Amino acid sequence: MSSWWMISIVSATLLVSLRPDLSIRQSYVLTTLVFLLVTTVARFVYFAILYPKYLTPLRHIPTPPDHERSWIRGNCNFYHLGFPFDEARKWVKTVPNTGFIRYYAISNIERLLVTSPKALSEILVTKCYNFVRPEVARLQLAVVAGNGLLVAEGEEHKAQRKSLNPSFTYRHIKDLYPVFWSKALELVQVIENDLPAHDGTVQIRTYAVRALMDVIGVAGMDHDIGALKDPDNELRRRYESLFLIPTIYHRFIALMALYVPGFRWLFKIPTQHKRQVAENIKYIRSAANKIVQERKAQLQNGKSSGIDIVSVALRSGTFTDKNMVDQIMTFLAAGHETTSSALQWSIYALCKYPKVQERLREEIRTCLSDYDASIPVTASVIDSLPYLNAFMNEVLRYWPPVPVVSRQAVRDVVIAGHPIPKGTVINLAAEVTNRDPNFWGPDAEEFKVERWLTSNGTANNNGGASSNYAYLTFLHGPRSCIGEKFARGELACIVAALVRRFRMRLIDENKKLETRTTITKAPLDGVMAKFEVISEH
Repeated sequence: MSSWWMISIVSATLLVSLRPDLSIRQSYVLTTLVFLLVTTVARFVYFAILYPKYLTPLRHIPTPPDHERSWIRGNCNFYHLGFPFDEARKWVKTVPNTGFIRYYAISNIERLLVTSPKALSEILVTKCYNFVRPEVARLQLAVVAGNGLLVAEGEEHKAQRKSLNPSFTYRHIKDLYPVFWSKALELVQVIENDLPAHDGTVQIRTYAVRALMDVIGVAGMDHDIGALKDPDNELRRRYESLFLIPTIYHRFIALMALYVPGFRWLFKIPTQHKRQVAENIKYIRSAANKIVQERKAQLQNGKSSGIDIVSVALRSGTFTDKNMVDQIMTFLAAGHETTSSALQWSIYALCKYPKVQERLREEIRTCLSDYDASIPVTASVIDSLPYLNAFMNEVLRYWPPVPVVSRQAVRDVVIAGHPIPKGTVINLAAEVTNRDPNFWGPDAEEFKVERWLTSNGTANNNGGASSNYAYLTFLHGPRSCIGEKFARGELACIVAALVRRFRMRLIDENKKLETRTTITKAPLDGVMAKFEVISEH
């Protein structure tokens, strides 16, 4: 868009300067406005009519039928820059393709949806560093996560990942299961204490964000944030405010950033919201820096157990204090919000499918009857519960917390035999791929825990999928989620503790499911449920 604008402005200026008789009242302003109007109309004709059909270098890639594309909304049914989940699930079943489906977002912005294992393997593994996050998405994430692993690209990402890998190996994560279990039991006790005052009603999101912030604090930084003990905890309150549902204004800014020359200034407009975000981030980073200094001092004095993630990372000696703070912000952003969403979906599923809840409770009560706050649950115990792990796998398959991620080609590249020009934006949609019948069979869109179990009740690790790339919840390759084992461990412990103690049902079982989508996706109401305490025996 910037080149179109620049051509209009330069052309109008030259016309008034060289041939004022042909200009609009010899006025630079009026002539420029007319040129901009004509350019806008020409651009609309170009991008809405000519480009998608005849001029795009990606025209060899299949696209939904022309009658499904609006000149304004593209192939989407909404007027903002979002991903069309419902439509995309239909396209993978109805649009024949060999790795990609080309579609158009609002204002006919061209996008590619990845559909085949070969294309996914090349984008995520063998050619992953040919792609980066689109700059708008990167800038939005950097506001919270700084230049941590979530935002870093290329060689910098490789170096950070290598230094952080020891903190996230299963050998290390298994030592954190007692922390997960301890916080899970604390969550159970807090909910149980609160039930009488709320007539047995629980909003899962409220408790999830508190519990998971505490888990990240203790397991990640050897620091108990205390969000479970104090529902008004200032650090939790400030952090949670960073993940409010985007307003129409924020969606408009994100869309304009695709068109406005030098769009970075859009993100610096001094609104009240931005000032509040900046203040909250300053507070959180200050707290994170204090933790870094404490861990460094403890390590130097030999007074730290060193099993928390920050201590392990600091021992590598590769991070500056500032970048270690960035990593802490990344742990909070990537680990706290995503697992909170996963926990909400877990409880929603247990309420929606009471037979699943009862079967899971039977397994947990049989295997964990002797475990309490004085007897920590180990990783081997949790790993030995086949139905619990099958349930976790199915929740994460069916409702991936991060339903779609975008990548942009930084150079011309060939993927699955398709030439992909530099600058092309592609979408990796876990919510679509994870339910694609081409991978999972005719029951792909059913919530079915049994797909992760064999006929004799043991684990079926691939869920019956035809490809490893059918499961995109944690991505794959060098840019896969480094915290997958951490997330699975804490989620399994919390679900086990809740199911063992409470019988759960939705407040309104007939209410249509509505979702909130930021970076993550979760039930809009935070899962309003009735919790009933059940006896230990």
